[in-house]
Amino acid sequence: MGIIIKHIKTIERIDQLTRLQATGSPEQLASRLGISKTKLYRIIDLMKELNAPICYDVAIQSYIYVEEVGFKFGFYSKEQNSNTRSHLASVL
Repeated sequence: MGIIIKHIKTIERIDQLTRLQATGSPEQLASRLGISKTKLYRIIDLMKELNAPICYDVAIQSYIYVEEVGFKFGFYSKEQNSNTRSHLASVL
């Protein structure tokens, strides 16, 4: 697997666990992901550079998002994007 894909998969996993407020401590998360704590901090910093409102909550021992956000990486057809927007507009 290419290094970029591996990084994206790691970010996706951090995002998933953060949404569940189930990352555990930085040490636990790094261990779960199979990376060093230093690498975890670098990835969290990268997520912040990409505007992820992520921080660590000591009380619940998990990373959290301080506001609701979405994250998606990949390509999709314009028709799919248009259908998604139409569906969202009808839901809202």
